[in-house]
Amino acid sequence: MQKEKKDKHFIKKPIYPGGKKALQLFITQNLKYPPDALKEKIEGTVVLKYTVNHQGKVIDTKIISSLGHGCDEEAERVVSLLKFQVPSNRGVKVLHHLNIHIHFRLPKQKAKPKQQETTGPEYNYTYTTTPSKASKEKPKSSPYTYTVTVK
Repeated sequence: MQKEKKDKHFIKKPIYPGGKKALQLFITQNLKYPPDALKEKIEGTVVLKYTVNHQGKVIDTKIISSLGHGCDEEAERVVSLLKFQVPSNRGVKVLHHLNIHIHFRLPKQKAKPKQQETTGPEYNYTYTTTPSKASKEKPKSSPYTYTVTVK
């Protein structure tokens, strides 16, 4: 008869569905850069401590490292939206205290396409050839036309 293996941890921690990558994706999709921070060009990291109850909901948030200009409030808002899966801990309702770092980085500005450099005005010339008057033949259906563009 084999011995039953015991769990490595006495109290099991909450897990975000999909793991760390799904958590990061959720935060990046729901995080809105505050207009005050954008105007002041503020970048940095907000560190939060939050509490997850036995149902997997975030019930409390506390800022450990502040950034200001509306970034703290936005980080608290996004963290309060999180929902975790909490495994049962032998029937005991346990509160879990976790930390998270939320990075605020200014959006990269798109490079403006370079316009073609022109050294002067642009001229269009059109040349049309017609048969000479000495020739008695009828001109063909369309005479030759050339267009030359000079920059």
